[in-house]
Amino acid sequence: MIQPLFMQPVLQEKMWGGTKLRDIYGYSIPSDHTGECWAISAHPDGIGKIAIGTFAGMGLDELYQAHPELFGNPSSPVFPLLTKIIDAADALSVQVHPDDAYGMEHEGELGKTECWYIIDADEGAEIIYGHNALSKEEFAEMVQEGKWSDLLRYVPVKRGDFFFVPSGTIHAIGAGITILETQQSSNTTYRVYDFDRVEQNGQKRDLHIQESIDVTAFPHVDAVNHFKVDGMVTTFIESDYFNVYKWDITESFTYRQTAAYTLVSVLEGEGVLEVAGDSYAIMKGMHFVLPNGIADVRLDGNFEMLVSTPGPKSL
Repeated sequence: MIQPLFMQPVLQEKMWGGTKLRDIYGYSIPSDHTGECWAISAHPDGIGKIAIGTFAGMGLDELYQAHPELFGNPSSPVFPLLTKIIDAADALSVQVHPDDAYGMEHEGELGKTECWYIIDADEGAEIIYGHNALSKEEFAEMVQEGKWSDLLRYVPVKRGDFFFVPSGTIHAIGAGITILETQQSSNTTYRVYDFDRVEQNGQKRDLHIQESIDVTAFPHVDAVNHFKVDGMVTTFIESDYFNVYKWDITESFTYRQTAAYTLVSVLEGEGVLEVAGDSYAIMKGMHFVLPNGIADVRLDGNFEMLVSTPGPKSL
């Protein structure tokens, strides 16, 4: 019998991280500078393992290779998606990610298109989303001269906001923001600016100026989101790489799976998941995959969930 795949999150320390992943979700964090929970991941830098059931203890990467039928017998050689919860106690670096072609040629892995759901944000919190340069030459000149306030676009954020961040987009998560990120399974990041911070060893982190110039899109164009609300389901984005939804469940909800598989993160609430006559207690901070072959599930309780399915380029 096919079961949901409940995941063990992988916690990652970051110089800009904090303690919200422990304080809000109850995770056992490695330090008071924990920035990321890799919730559902098969990437080599943070492989999640199956927590319970038939495949308990198996890495998601191994399961994807050994049982492709659970993922719709995909053509993608690696599990293509990665979901994270990010606690930005301090601002992340200003950065950009390559597309697939550049990523494979220069880094040997996929590019990185991503999106952010703002779980929470301090009053006055901002992200950096895009730039004001009209050409590659102007961008390079402004970077060289350190004209950051002129170059970068600052956008205020609040709980419930959503941003689609295609590869080639200059971006940074600001201080005091907690997000759920859905992304391609890639860990390639090119830093443009890091606020001249130093790590514990007294050294500044590496910048990747030429790579950033190579992959940044000119001019910047805001991605268009086509939000749609249908009962308890909000559609945030349906894209080439992933589709992202929010489920705001009150009392009960039935989901008929038509995608190859579905990734689910429980942001708030608790209750019961019913699959093929079996019941599973679920609560805030849990993450699971509904594999191929599970057609109908029922959720009873009150939940806030972020849900994603693979887009056509991820199959």
